[in-house]
Amino acid sequence: MKARPAIVLSSGGLDSTTCLAIARAEGFAPIYSMSFDYGQRHRHELTAAASIANLFQVAEHRVIRIDLRQFGRSALTDDIAVPKDRSESAMSADIPITYVPARNTIFLSFALAWAETLGSQDIFIGVNALDYSGYPDCRPEFVAAFEQTARLGTTRTKFTIHAPLVKLTKAQIIRCGTELGVDYAMTHSCYDPDELGRACGRCDSCLLRKKGFAEAGIADPTRYR
Repeated sequence: MKARPAIVLSSGGLDSTTCLAIARAEGFAPIYSMSFDYGQRHRHELTAAASIANLFQVAEHRVIRIDLRQFGRSALTDDIAVPKDRSESAMSADIPITYVPARNTIFLSFALAWAETLGSQDIFIGVNALDYSGYPDCRPEFVAAFEQTARLGTTRTKFTIHAPLVKLTKAQIIRCGTELGVDYAMTHSCYDPDELGRACGRCDSCLLRKKGFAEAGIADPTRYR
């Protein structure tokens, strides 16, 4: 069987872990995973990503260290309070302060560089344009534009960015992952966990996660404080 190497951007969260399961189910192999230590306050996600990579037995898991704190202007990298207890309408009204400027553009650029050295034409990213917090770099238009840029700017003329979750609700994502055997207890989504890694249950990410499990009719295995 011809090798189909792929890179999965892995945050340790629910969406990226589902992407990892999808890539495996679609026959991509070997699979590589890439996480980023970018100065985020919710660093428990890196521990989760490493455990998930080990469970999925990826060929290699890399943690790229960059410091986005030097730019700030995000509640995830700066001394800005993480919004809590917001309604869905408030979440989608404007770009939230948890948006990290150009984060997915930066992450995909690193993954693209690694893909060239691996001879891979495929990268998976768990962006979502339905149950999400209004980030501009989670839209299908962004994914398509970056894919075209990658084909023009590298040797990988058939390069593809796979965003299998982009038009799914959180409930649909959870059902899909559950069918593929994902253990969501291993994943971490919270923007403001405590020192033990327990989720706050009140930030946008936690609220969307709770909503997803409730609508999917599946028990939420998250440890909340």
